[in-house]
Formats: sequence, C-alpha cells, structure tokens
Amino acid sequence: MRPEILNSMFADITTLNGVGPKIAALISRAAGPRIVDLVLTPPAGLIDRSFRPAIAEAPSGRIVTLKVQIDKHDPAPKGRRLPYKIICSDETGFVTLVFFHARADYLKKQAPEGSQRLVSGKIEDFNGQRQMAHPDYIADPENPGDMPVFEPVYPLTAGLSSNVLRKAVAQSLDRAPVLAEWQDESWLSARKWRGWKTSVELLHAPGQQEDLSPLAPARQRLAYDELLANQLALLLIRKARKKSRGRAIKGDGELLARMKKALPFALTHAQKQALNDIFADLRSNERMVRLLQGDVGSGKTIVAFFAMLSAVQSGAQAALMAPTEILARQHMETLGPFAQALGVQLEILTGRDKSGVRAKKLEQLRSGQIKILIGTHALFQDDVLFQDLALVVIDEQHRFGVRQRIALTQKGPKPDLLVMTATPIPRTLSLTAYGDMDHSRIMEKPPGRKPVDTRTLPITRLNDVIEGLRRAADKGEQAYWVCPLVEESSLLDLTAAEERFETLKTAIGAEKVGLVHGRMSGPEKDSVMERFYRGDLAVLIATTVIEVGVNAPNATIMIIEHAERFGLAQLHQLRGRVGRGDKSSSCILLYKPPLGETAKARLKVLRDTEDGFVIAEEDLRLRGAGDVLGAAQSGFPQFRLADISVHAELLATARDDAKLILERDAGLETERGAALRCLLYLFSRDDAVKLLSAG
Repeated sequence: MRPEILNSMFADITTLNGVGPKIAALISRAAGPRIVDLVLTPPAGLIDRSFRPAIAEAPSGRIVTLKVQIDKHDPAPKGRRLPYKIICSDETGFVTLVFFHARADYLKKQAPEGSQRLVSGKIEDFNGQRQMAHPDYIADPENPGDMPVFEPVYPLTAGLSSNVLRKAVAQSLDRAPVLAEWQDESWLSARKWRGWKTSVELLHAPGQQEDLSPLAPARQRLAYDELLANQLALLLIRKARKKSRGRAIKGDGELLARMKKALPFALTHAQKQALNDIFADLRSNERMVRLLQGDVGSGKTIVAFFAMLSAVQSGAQAALMAPTEILARQHMETLGPFAQALGVQLEILTGRDKSGVRAKKLEQLRSGQIKILIGTHALFQDDVLFQDLALVVIDEQHRFGVRQRIALTQKGPKPDLLVMTATPIPRTLSLTAYGDMDHSRIMEKPPGRKPVDTRTLPITRLNDVIEGLRRAADKGEQAYWVCPLVEESSLLDLTAAEERFETLKTAIGAEKVGLVHGRMSGPEKDSVMERFYRGDLAVLIATTVIEVGVNAPNATIMIIEHAERFGLAQLHQLRGRVGRGDKSSSCILLYKPPLGETAKARLKVLRDTEDGFVIAEEDLRLRGAGDVLGAAQSGFPQFRLADISVHAELLATARDDAKLILERDAGLETERGAALRCLLYLFSRDDAVKLLSAG
C-alpha cells in the first residue's frame, strides 16, 4: 500500500482550483495527470522582471518592468475593430498599453486613471511610439508581491498558457508534504543539500539563470533521489529474481564440441569469455538474466547459438526472438546449416506462415521435436506452446516492451534469459536500464574484418558521389543510401528518400535501385530487402529502417545523407551494415554546410574510431541522454530530474548506496527503510515495493 502521507501527491490534477477537464487534458500532455507530476517537473526557463528602466531607456524587444502614471484610457470606437489603449507616462516619456478583445471594466479597475502602476512585458516601437501589447502584469507599487521578480517557465503544449501551468504548479507545491528523510545525513551535509520539500520549493523558485542548471544544489539533490529510486528498484528486482530458483542446464558437451569443429573460423577471445559467463550462469541453479552487448558483426549470434545448444543437449528447448521478420529469416539462414549438420531441428515461426504449416510447427513444438524456434512477435501468441522451454534469447532488446519479454519467459518453467543488443550503450545508461542484469561485452571483431573507410563530404559534392556510385554499380558492387525523411518536408530542408529514389533510378537504372521506408508494409519492405540481399539490386535507398536487420555481405558502400541530423550511435549502426565480408568498404557522410561545433565533433569521432562503445560515450557527452536515447529506445527509463550526461557521478554513487542499503536492511524495515519505501512510491517504482511485500 502507498504510504498515506503521499495520497495528496497522487491526487488527480482536476482537484486543483481552476483545473477543469479541458485544462487538465492540456496539463497532462505537458507534465502529467497527477499532482506529483507537476511537483517533479522542473522549470525549463526563467523570466527576469528585475530590469526596471525609465520609458525612454527601455530597449525594444526585451521584457522590462516600468513604473508609470496611468494618464488616460482610450477605448476603441463602437463598431470599429481597434484595440483598447491605456496611455501611460513617466518623467522621460510616454508608453501605450495595447489590449485586443479587452474588458473595459476590468482594465479600469486594474489601472484607474491617475494611479501609479508597475507594468511588465515586452516593449516595442510602433510607428515611432513606444507600446506594450498585453502586459504580463499590472500591479500596485504598494503591493510589489503581486508581481514576481523572477518567474519560472515550464514546458507547454498548444492551448496551455504559462500562467495557468504556473498557478497549477504553485497549488501542487502547497500540497507537497514534508517527508521523512531517506538520504544519509552525513552525505547530505557533505554536499550541502537541503531536505526534499525545501529542495522541491527551490527547484520551482529560480532566482537566477544558474538555478536552472542540472548542477544547482536543489536539482542535484532531487536528481540523486530519482537515481537512487531507480537503482534501488533494479536491485530489488534482481534480488527477487535470484530468490526465484531457476534450473541448472547441464549436458555432456558433445553437441558443443561438434559445433566448434563445424565452425569455419575460430571464436575470438571476447566470444569465448562471453560464453564462459553464459555457461556459468546456465549451470547455476539461479535464473540467468544476462545482457550480451557487441558491435554489429562482432559474432553475438554464434555465441547465442552455443547457449541454445547447451539447452538442447540438456534435453530442453530454446527460442530466439528478433524484432523484424527479415532479421529472423537471416538468423535462420545463418544458423540453419549448422543445426542441420548437428541433427538439431531448428524452425522459424512468423506471421506469414500458412495455417497448415503453422499448425504442423506448433504440434512439433509441443511434442518437443523442434528444439530451437526462431521468430518475431509471433512467438508470444497464446497458441505457441513449448514442451520444455529452458532458454529465451531476445535480439535488440530495446525494440521490445517489458511485457512482451515477460510474455515469452512465461512459456517455460522459469527459463534463462539472454538479451542481445548491437546498439552501443554507454555504461551509465546501461546501468539505469539494465542494472538488474549481468553484463557481457564482445569488444573485438572477428579476424579478417577490414575497417570501413569513413569520409565526410559536403552535399555540394552530391553529383560526384552519384557518379562514383554509378561506376561501382557497373562493377557489381552494392550500396546503401540512407535518407532521414520519407517525403519532402516544408519544415526541414532535407532531401526525401522518394526524391532521391527518382534521381538514382535515372543515374543508375530503374531495375537496379530499390526503396524501403517506415511507411511501407512489412511484406513490401521484406520483398525489396530480399532482392537487395540476393544481389538483384545495386542500390537500396532507405530511411533508418535498415539500422537493425539487413545483412547483405556483398554491400560495400554506405552513403548517409544529412549525416549531421543523425545521432552518433545511429550513424555507427548504419555504418556497421557494410564491411561484413572480406572486401574493402567505405562510408560517405554527406552533410549540409556550415556545420556547428557539436556536429563537427560528432562526425570527427565517427571518422576516428569504429569502437561502438567509445562512440556511444562521446555521443552521450556531446548531446545528452535525451537525444542519445531517442524515441526508439523504448526500454530505457525516462528521467524527469536526472540527466545522465551530467549526473553520471551521482548515478555511480546511487548504485553503491543502493547496494549498501540492501546489505544492511534487505526488507527496508528500519526507519530509513520506511522512508526509502516512500521514495520508491514517489518515483512510481511500486513494482519494487511489491517484491518486498512478497518477501
């Protein structure tokens, strides 16, 4: 049960004064539907009303606060669509306050003729006269508190005004209770941090620009709270999983020995190390939940296959789930010949299987005849039943929701779980998303792989690039051409994939060029990619749908248009689609000049290294966590107050603190433990508290 003291925080925002259903819908879009969401939404900017010049000295276009005499109200003549004006003055000159659709009675009450008033807003020069349209404030100088000197600005949505959201936040803060301290007193004292309630109030009352910084003391304190809640929850999930006993997967090793002999190459040292980690997990009675990270082409699939064979030789079954059908089919093509040589029945199940074929596969799966099943989302449908599923492998984990992962692991008696990703993830980010897992990294590429020659060229060299591509196509080489948008956008000056498709068809030949993008249906995309994979197409024009999935060993050229618009990790993933065979490969990054300093630095990193982990860390440093993750990385937690690119040191401390807390007070039963339960609820980590309740 949520602690009673937090009930006011988890009330709906419609309980606030002046927040009806329409306003609530807008505030929910900008911040969230509950009072706690408003309390934990930091201001994004600051309006400074402290600048108080005389009228004649007020600079145009800047927010100023003027002390004026109200000289005259000048309402618009009846029947004329003219603004209502109030003429004001000081000893240096005149200013006109301008109001459209004004209520005269309200304005006469706010600013009676002959009175002194403080008016605040943006000053403008219009037809040689000074004016201020719709002042933000009109206040009595005798009551200066009616007009704040510094005003926080929050993220808004269409139809929602700053004023309405500010008032809702102020009311929410009034409802925020004083909570028992969950942080260590000596730690707070060393950092000179205040209590939670005080920190929240300071967060929403910035007095200068520095107060908005992620490094401001109040923001750091609250960011640490959020990171501690995250780390504590992950460790509680991990602890609960360790308690729920798995099964030891052991066999005589004969299948694995035969597989090693069948491999046309030797495993790298990194692959062997990853396998040692995995086999140790499989032999243990605890459930394996391991993340296997490795660059594109580092050999993760073969490592996963050895793990699956280990399950098979113990008499059980394994499943491999891929995010797209074409990737599932490529896994099938890679592993099928090995499985056949070993006498292991390996099958693929996708949404395209005809009913008779599907029924036969499902029967063979139930009877245990199929030992390894590869598939897409089709694997976790209700009618897919295994005889004895012991190991689940998930490729490109962040492309699946947590529920989908759980659905698949429920198809066996507590199966072991191996999660693979080719997306390079900075250490700090993997700690926040995969902190409940053990980690293995494959840091080296198989021998014989040649580095990809990476070059940056301005878009003005486009014709040279197309001519070079035409010559390469004539020699039988294959190339990817990646565009950031599907069709012309009036907002962004980017070349559309469809337009580039028409250009290259003319230059290279209509029959040699294919196009894939996110708006095509799955079968349409797969059909074009299949033609490219078979070598029927010389050039595949694509949006980033090819980032994960297509493996065409003969492709040697990657051209990325408007490379400055892509994330570093994404560019690295795209580059990884070439250089997979033994031929020399190249990657051309076309950019629109002039480049900003950050864009220059990012493209330089890509030219200088092919190490995905170095690239990921640089991307985080240069762009920040929000931009690095992007919308696709659905498996990552979204923080409100913590910024991993700034608060990495706090994250490491939170990790250590969470470990120490659970070592000393495993059930969070002490006084501090009760406060920490409150912290978990505050940041909506209820699932972790339920695990505590379940013992």
